[in-house]
Amino acid sequence: MTNHDEAGAVRPLTLAWVSRHLEVGERVVRTEALHGGITAEVRRLTIGTRDGGTRDLVLRSFVDPFYVGHAEDGLNREAGALTLLAGTGVSAPGLVGVDPTAAHCEYPSLLMTHLAGRTVLEDEGLETRVPLLARQLVAIHAVRPTERPRVYVALTTADTVVVPKGADAAAWAAAIDVIRKPRPPYEGRFLHRDFHPGNVLFDDVPSPGPTGARITGVVDWAATSWGPADLDVAHCSTNLALLHGPAWGLRFAESYEEAGGVLAAAASERLYWQVRDGLAFSEDMHVVARSWREAGRAELTTRAVEERLDAYVAALMDALG
Repeated sequence: MTNHDEAGAVRPLTLAWVSRHLEVGERVVRTEALHGGITAEVRRLTIGTRDGGTRDLVLRSFVDPFYVGHAEDGLNREAGALTLLAGTGVSAPGLVGVDPTAAHCEYPSLLMTHLAGRTVLEDEGLETRVPLLARQLVAIHAVRPTERPRVYVALTTADTVVVPKGADAAAWAAAIDVIRKPRPPYEGRFLHRDFHPGNVLFDDVPSPGPTGARITGVVDWAATSWGPADLDVAHCSTNLALLHGPAWGLRFAESYEEAGGVLAAAASERLYWQVRDGLAFSEDMHVVARSWREAGRAELTTRAVEERLDAYVAALMDALG
């Protein structure tokens, strides 16, 4: 879902900053709001070139007061990640400019190249896309940065979990007990830390199939971290469970291993990361559901997503025992 508007929709100071990163004779001729994100306002900027053609850039600005305080760290990490990935086989936007402290723009902002493709969140074609997602994540985890990003941050605690109304109380109590235990040891990897279908672009084809589906790039690198591969896998698994049903969440770890990825050897250690990520979603169900509805999944009400999370947590605990 997109919304077209005039270039004036970009705030004046930000527009001036963007203009300083353009070639002589270029100008912003149109902007388009891109939906689906949670932490930042994202716009595609159509640039009129000197020869009468156009090219696109993407502007991300942290405008929500709740997230502005985290913007400097996130934008610096994203800028570092985009610079690093330019020399790898992982397709990501190219960095054009960054203003992490809003020294020039109204809000902390990052300007990057635009990648072809679109996010695909519908159920159709999922069986083809899941192995592609798994292979892409294996490739990300194979990146060896000369300077490691910061160690991952856990997004929930046993005391902040919000048990959905009508949830399987026994399963949730057992799951909460899992994350009360000490963190398992792990071998560190370069993590995207927010890898899920909403941050992966596919060829813009009517219905992705065995011969048509192809990943064109991965976006939103602001949470890049160093940590266990299991954590990235768990995050994508939870997203798949909420978008498409618990069975898909359980299947993703298998697809990751089939693609050559390596997870924790012990089932209990894998469960720790899967449960930790699943429970983290409990605190922001309405925000997650709203972003997916804005992206076209109108049926994903907060209640519907809560029910899927409950079923997924119960499935994880059943799988252990």
